[in-house]
Amino acid sequence: MAEIIPLRPVRTPEPLWRELVGESLRARRLAAGKTLAETAARAGISPQYLSEIERGLKEPSSEMIAAVLGALGTTLVDLTTDVAEQLAPSRSETMLLAA
Repeated sequence: MAEIIPLRPVRTPEPLWRELVGESLRARRLAAGKTLAETAARAGISPQYLSEIERGLKEPSSEMIAAVLGALGTTLVDLTTDVAEQLAPSRSETMLLAA
């Protein structure tokens, strides 16, 4: 008779850092009312490259992140806080995991 192997619970994969950084940069750019082209020009990168960063397709260097943050008038601390908040499970999720 075949042995029954229990299935492991399906876990949602962790989001990629570049995706969360991109989402945060895009949200900050839109909140500031800046266009992709305007922000890219101020950061010294192409609009296409900034678009790829915002969509999580490119893994930008720390220098590129700093340039975009400078163009948006924000800081690495602000970006890191945004990403950390996205990664932190909500209270209800934490309570379910603890139960």
